[in-house]
Amino acid sequence: MSLNDNRSPLRGCMGRLLYLLRFYAFTVVLFMTAKVVFMFCHRVENVFSFSDVLNVLWHGLTLDLSTSLYLFVLPFLCIVVSFWMRRWNHIRTILKCYYALVAVALSLAFVADTSLYSFWGFKLDASVFQYVDQTGNAFTSVSIGYLFVRLLLILLLSFIIYKVYVWLTPRTLPPSSFTSSSFSARQRGIAWGGYFLGVCAALAAIVIGIRGGLSVSTTNVGQVYFSQQQFLNHSAVNPFFSFLASFGKSTADVPEYRFFSEEECRQHLRGVFFTDGHPTDTLLRTQRPNIILIVMESCGGEFTEIGGRPEVTPNLTRLARESVYFTECYANSWRTDRGLVSILSGWPAFPKTSVMKMPSKVRTLPSLVRSLGRHGYASTFIYGGDIDFTNTRGYLLDTGTQTIISEDDFTAAQRGSSKWGVCDSIAFDRLYEKAPHTAPEGASALVEAAGNDTSQFSVLSSQLANPSGASFITLLTLSSHEPWTVPMPTKFEDEVLNSFYYLDLCLGRFIERLRQSPQWDNTLVIILPDHGIKYQDIDETTPLRSHIPMLWTGGAIKGPRRIDTFCTQSDLAATLLSQLGISHDDYPFSRDIFSPLYVRPFAMHTHSDGFAVIDSTGFHAYDLNSQRVVKGKNDSSVRIGKAILQLTASDLRSR
Repeated sequence: MSLNDNRSPLRGCMGRLLYLLRFYAFTVVLFMTAKVVFMFCHRVENVFSFSDVLNVLWHGLTLDLSTSLYLFVLPFLCIVVSFWMRRWNHIRTILKCYYALVAVALSLAFVADTSLYSFWGFKLDASVFQYVDQTGNAFTSVSIGYLFVRLLLILLLSFIIYKVYVWLTPRTLPPSSFTSSSFSARQRGIAWGGYFLGVCAALAAIVIGIRGGLSVSTTNVGQVYFSQQQFLNHSAVNPFFSFLASFGKSTADVPEYRFFSEEECRQHLRGVFFTDGHPTDTLLRTQRPNIILIVMESCGGEFTEIGGRPEVTPNLTRLARESVYFTECYANSWRTDRGLVSILSGWPAFPKTSVMKMPSKVRTLPSLVRSLGRHGYASTFIYGGDIDFTNTRGYLLDTGTQTIISEDDFTAAQRGSSKWGVCDSIAFDRLYEKAPHTAPEGASALVEAAGNDTSQFSVLSSQLANPSGASFITLLTLSSHEPWTVPMPTKFEDEVLNSFYYLDLCLGRFIERLRQSPQWDNTLVIILPDHGIKYQDIDETTPLRSHIPMLWTGGAIKGPRRIDTFCTQSDLAATLLSQLGISHDDYPFSRDIFSPLYVRPFAMHTHSDGFAVIDSTGFHAYDLNSQRVVKGKNDSSVRIGKAILQLTASDLRSR
């Protein structure tokens, strides 16, 4: 029997083998092509050379080969089954359905990865689902045109990938004829023996390939990292693998980090967090001021004088000279939900996990609202958008907030002033309405009793500002966010800068209005952002990415100051409570930066792929995927960062 005979089992085997090789090769080439497209789509923000492209393709190849094997499994099983079947058409129909699913999945991964990277600065993974659980908010950051173009790209790319896969698939294949009576028993035995051994060998190769070899280490994102330039490392990562690898890790699970033994972890953190005791410096004229906390959406240091752009936020620049200005403050994380928990609960952020979305854990966290409430502070939270996004309402209620004002509490016309809800100018007006801006009750009697004795007036003022009358109001702004559309004439050609200029205008107007009110002297206004953003070439390996301004202003401060001590958002709770003479024992990971026990000043920032520690020795960035330092030195600072992740995760699991 010749090879050309349609009954030849060798001819049938070769046809099937060639099909599998074509399928696998095309999938690998598709992943490599997607890398090149990804890089050129981000060439404006990231500088790279032709040799960089080649390095990305070479170092990312192992991950592409492994990921392609995931998609290879079903075609391989179909081929295995086809040896038992007489009709190839049935198998081909199954494969065409599979191609359609694969084409859509790959197209979604490629387009989503390329599009989201501009906003988030990390590769596609399952954490995206933390922010798309409310459909309306999932697409608020972009325009209809933006979505339409990407939908067309997904459809077009899906069609092309599907057609190529179909084209690579044989229309007909000769049957195996292993059971045909035209073969002798010996021939059938040899054929089936070879078939069995071939299937076993192929399955072993597939498993080993998916696993990434026989070593202890398995296939992972970090294996493709090769450069000090994080963009090149990210470019080498296969987005489909990145998504699959993270998908099995629930975003609602408490993370687990194991860098050290428990004893080593305690050693590294000795003297780091415990900052009890009386502060060495007092900033306030009264211990019971009304407190207004303004959390500025995305207003990282790159849009202020910190990043050399005082003209973008001129009011903030002016206020810095009139206020207590914390010059070395850093954001704990890169998203609003993590930033709010750090600010209001004094809780450090995790790289991939949103604590705000864990109701069972949230109610166990410390809370500024709750701590101040024990001393008579009434609490209000104002946000002009959807308060249910990322479980914000649940977090606020679980931590004791009494009054919540969101977009539902504004008119339909006001809600239409911004894609995210109510624009900042309207939200600041509502804040002004809710803020105490009239003289305290009984002020005239107090003045009369004090006469011209200013010292007596100060004492009586402190008594009059009694706990039962104090308020703690938080405003979370929203206009300085994608798609960067704000209701004002264009000031800067760059729409991003323009939106932060608008936020600054709203802030400046509010402060000046409040300054004219009699209650100004008994008000503390705290201003700080929730996080910074990826802007131009500023990524997570750049200190400016997490460097944020924090200002304490209002008549309640003694006077303008510059505080150059390293701190983070999560240190606000202990520092503020200590200034108010209130215990902060409930906040194990918040530090009073004015305590004499604060002897290891540093700041820590986490992002999706790792963390950074900033202290007197410099900036140190650690990548969790590759498990190596990508900026700075692997010294005690990095070990402290690892220990903090390990300890805070362990503490949260125990709650």
